[in-house]
Amino acid sequence: MHLVKYILSLFIAISGALHAFAGTPIVVAKDGSGNFTSIQEAINSLPGEDGKTQRVILIKKGVYNEKIFIDKNFITLQGESPENTIVSISLSREQWRCDNKDDYGTATINLRGSDITLENLTFINSFGKDNPDGVVQTCAADSSGKKTIRSNSHQMALRSFGTTRLIVNHCIFRAYGGDTVSPWNTDEGMFYFKDCEMEGGVDFYCPRGWALAEHCTFICHDKNAAIWHDGSKYPSSKTVLLNCTFKGDDGFKLGRYHRDAQFYLLHCTFPKNMADVDIYLVPTGNKLQWGRRVYYYHCKKEDGKDFAWYSNNLPSGFDMNEYSTGWVYDFKWNPAAGSTNNNSKSISTQTATQQSDAVADNMLLYQRKNGGWPKHFPDDKKVDYKHVLTDAELKDLQSGYEEGIDATIDNEATTKEMKYLVKAYKKFHIEKYLQAATRGVEYLLKAQYANGGWPQYYPDFRLYRSQITYNDNAMMNVTNVLQDIVERKNDFDVIDAAYIPRCQVAINKSVDCILKTQVKQKGVLTVWCAQYNAKTLVPEMARKFELASLSGAESVGIVRFLMRQPNPTPEIKAAVKAAVQWFDKVKITGYNVADIKAPNEPSGKDRVVVKDDNHIMWARFYDLDTNEPFFAGRDSQPQKTLAAIENERRVGYAWYGTWPEKLINEEYPKWVKMWGVGN
Repeated sequence: MHLVKYILSLFIAISGALHAFAGTPIVVAKDGSGNFTSIQEAINSLPGEDGKTQRVILIKKGVYNEKIFIDKNFITLQGESPENTIVSISLSREQWRCDNKDDYGTATINLRGSDITLENLTFINSFGKDNPDGVVQTCAADSSGKKTIRSNSHQMALRSFGTTRLIVNHCIFRAYGGDTVSPWNTDEGMFYFKDCEMEGGVDFYCPRGWALAEHCTFICHDKNAAIWHDGSKYPSSKTVLLNCTFKGDDGFKLGRYHRDAQFYLLHCTFPKNMADVDIYLVPTGNKLQWGRRVYYYHCKKEDGKDFAWYSNNLPSGFDMNEYSTGWVYDFKWNPAAGSTNNNSKSISTQTATQQSDAVADNMLLYQRKNGGWPKHFPDDKKVDYKHVLTDAELKDLQSGYEEGIDATIDNEATTKEMKYLVKAYKKFHIEKYLQAATRGVEYLLKAQYANGGWPQYYPDFRLYRSQITYNDNAMMNVTNVLQDIVERKNDFDVIDAAYIPRCQVAINKSVDCILKTQVKQKGVLTVWCAQYNAKTLVPEMARKFELASLSGAESVGIVRFLMRQPNPTPEIKAAVKAAVQWFDKVKITGYNVADIKAPNEPSGKDRVVVKDDNHIMWARFYDLDTNEPFFAGRDSQPQKTLAAIENERRVGYAWYGTWPEKLINEEYPKWVKMWGVGN
């Protein structure tokens, strides 16, 4: 029986290794459901000659109390999530060095290989937490034979030796002393951390060589310094921290260095309890070759009380519009784009074409001076950002730059561009994308009326363009973008946090406007009209076929926005409840809409209402007093049936839809359960 088990386990191990070598991930699972129960066993099973093919090891959730060694190349460790896939040891660096000549083995994960990727994992070295009073242990390396080791001594979660390329996505590194994250290679080290959290004591993030930390959070428990860098081999070595956030114990200092170093902190946020101390040089016998190189750009404190020392001071000749991930690594590597130059044996500066997004670049051409975007150009055609403008078109487009009278929020204009640009900025790190999105924020805030509403166009107030416009979700597109900025969601966390208070004020005003414009029938709340007079807040007609009415479509977006508000007031709860009750009251059961061929019609097709016992739908417009659905052609005369209006309008407008269906069946019940809203 033991022999059978041994042969079976050997077969599973060999099978797992062959799968990984062939490009199929191997699986580690503590419960035995994978190829291995140990991460190290899975790594050991891989052949050393890898052919430059990334081998993926999937790690199922669990706490793995093991020390990891990777001395092979092209390996990816991928967990389920950092919250539930944890690798943990308890070991100080001093303990390890009592019996070992170097640091290979002092960390939770120890690297000698290159082209390593770590994703969705947590690495913990819990020595400091486990030994709050420190320990005294036998130590052959100490002359006394014993060594006292403090709880906040060096303890590493990650330590690398000679690693040239390391990508770390969505990982947590936690220790309770110094040097938590220690990727060291001054010669060729290139390290990339994105969406990570790092916690520790002095110098707990201490890369050597070239490093980029993007959208990372740093938590410091030592007053001396949080970050450190060694770039003493080449003048272009650097550590770059982009859109990072710092936290820590009261009075912690930002950073320090004692060898040649180069720091770039770009769009970083500091806590109010951080010490008023710049990144500083620790005096040693080391002679600096290139002097002090500590640079800041658009950094701020969360309380708005900024320190003067991190004012913008980028080196002469460096333009943030030319920033890219490739620049960090002297264009030898671009981990954000997945490109690897595996033949690179040394690092040297070389020119390279700036990577960019063609659509985002075109969006910059269309943006008006006031920060908004048009929805049409040229000849009243919908904007196509993939279209290459002719010289004549570009000249025509530029002629409207100063006045910006065609800037609008209709048809998702302005908000659509802002959403795209913040994503493009995160991918390519081109400053002008972020600047354009920020100008869009300014446009939205400036366009808001004092009563909280937004016009369809700004600054063009002709005809119905001045109306407070819920139509086609225009105003709600704006309010949701502002909410994203406040909540740091959907990539809008790149917008300067200084905008949060202004955006919150605008949101509060918009909620007030929404509550005031909810239509009442004999004192009973219903839903909303698609547009209102900007001064009187009375429902109004927009286009000739868009009469003042209760909207079965736009009201859904309004309700969703109200439900998005944290800690909803009694007024918000009442508004949402009433709207959902109205939706249920006016639903149309047993009918559907069908498009049919109609050769005798000018459009060659028609749209008709048909019997369908299994279908529920809503009309786009309902009478303000009777709740009866109605339809209107270009003569602005309300009709009781769709068939009564002209064919061009029948087939050219969404008169029926299922807009509230998911809201009332799924979203509203969850919201009621969360906030305790009565039936």
